[in-house]
Amino acid sequence: MRIGELAQRTGTTPKAIRLYESRGLLGTVARAGSYRHYGEADVARVLLIRQAQALGFRLSELDGLPHIDTTAGWERMAQLVAGRRAAVAQELARLSALDTQLAGLEAELHTCDTLAVPVVPEACAAPSTLAVALPAHNPAQFGAATAGGAARFAPT
Repeated sequence: MRIGELAQRTGTTPKAIRLYESRGLLGTVARAGSYRHYGEADVARVLLIRQAQALGFRLSELDGLPHIDTTAGWERMAQLVAGRRAAVAQELARLSALDTQLAGLEAELHTCDTLAVPVVPEACAAPSTLAVALPAHNPAQFGAATAGGAARFAPT
């Protein structure tokens, strides 16, 4: 098949296929005169490249892909996948910590709203430290607050 058909079957463009070939990701492509000739193995390889890119791999990480059907090729790809999974796990941990911080801030904002106090770090302690930080609610202690508390968020 020619490059246009390969592009159509794999959901990519002829330009992308030429890039994959120039980077050595397709191995040696057969030619008939000046035309490239692709087979089913090339379809599978382009689909694999596209899947890898969708999973976050860069083309530069896929060097050696033409040798994937060897033991060393499978090992290399397995190492790439394991590395990507480790990076995903690290990102998930970072996002989980961020979510915890956002939940704490959200709780603090709800506490401030419930107490109708101005937003100052000492006034809006997290619920677990609220009794220690604010033994009694005294509006004069925090300045005048308007009904509904809209003035709390006004810049000073």
